[in-house]
Amino acid sequence: MTIPFSYVVRNVAARRLTTVLTAGGMALVVYVFATVLMLAAGLKATLVATGQDDNVVVIRRGAQSEVQSGIDRTQAGVVESLPDIAIGEDGRKLISKEPVVLINLPKRGSNKSSNVVIRGVTPNGLELRPQVRLVEGRMFRPGTSEIITGRAIAGGFQGAGVGETLRFASRDWTVVGVFDAGRTGFDSEIWGDAEQMLQAFRRLGFSALIFRLADSGRFDAVKSTIESDPRLTLEAKRETRFYADQSESLAKFISYLGTTISVIFSIGAIIGAMITMYASVASRTAEIGTLRALGFPRTAILVAFLVEALTLGLLGGIIGLVGASFMQALSISTMNFQTFAEIAFSFRLTPEIVAASLGFALAMGFVGGFLPAARAARMKIVDALRAA
Repeated sequence: MTIPFSYVVRNVAARRLTTVLTAGGMALVVYVFATVLMLAAGLKATLVATGQDDNVVVIRRGAQSEVQSGIDRTQAGVVESLPDIAIGEDGRKLISKEPVVLINLPKRGSNKSSNVVIRGVTPNGLELRPQVRLVEGRMFRPGTSEIITGRAIAGGFQGAGVGETLRFASRDWTVVGVFDAGRTGFDSEIWGDAEQMLQAFRRLGFSALIFRLADSGRFDAVKSTIESDPRLTLEAKRETRFYADQSESLAKFISYLGTTISVIFSIGAIIGAMITMYASVASRTAEIGTLRALGFPRTAILVAFLVEALTLGLLGGIIGLVGASFMQALSISTMNFQTFAEIAFSFRLTPEIVAASLGFALAMGFVGGFLPAARAARMKIVDALRAA
């Protein structure tokens, strides 16, 4: 014999003030919890989307990022000779040898400095990134001191807009275009001619090699060939895997820190739910006695009060998620611990985050409601009716 769910809903609706306060406290905790997870998911999505699954990134063995890597021209020539590299429309192999450097630039408005990635690219490098498209100005001319900037850089740093000039590597560089990389990591980079970048930064070798596989299924064989060649001290990764690794440290830090803060905040929400449910039990002693007298067992009383607490938790979870969903309209930038460069990304709400947030809300409701529910279930019929 169970108590109808409509009875639970009516009791929740009857106590509007306490319901709003309790659900509101849980909603704030869920909002923080979901926002932190969305932050980490947005970072991962931005960097993973930066890569193409049939592209391969080759860097120096042991290097954690392109900036830390170094590949001389001899090693680059060995990799370029691999037969598994796809051929472009112009009949040349789709491989790009790229120098990648960090520079420091002042931000617009605040004048605070931050690290920015400078990437030297080739015409093949542009073909290897189909998600990149010019949205303002034109492409830089090879062999000149012209550059193009990602959308996040153009809007966030001084001198990075079309027609403006940036000075680095003892040279003035003219910004001739702005590109949109579809909210990927490339939006936070500055691109110029690879050979000009090598000369300007006095580099003898490249930072990374990027090429497209003629057959994506041959990746393991190509990786083995590169990493087992005694002439090379290089390692190969799929481009998607490479950029996923770039997000790992920062994403974990954000997730751990945010989860810790959420758990601390949840203690207050649980106490609020517990107080609400204890007050509900105290004010409904006669109801509990009547229910027991009508034949409802202790288990039914326990379940009814638990469902009531879970309903409060679910209500708070839904409100918190709705609030967190609006964060997807915002973009933020921070330093990536892996590359030490600034990266812009957006909050991202996924089905996994929705499930985790609602589960967290229900867990708060269960913990906050269990002891009051158990107290209600333990009441004796005579004591409950006498108290009334």
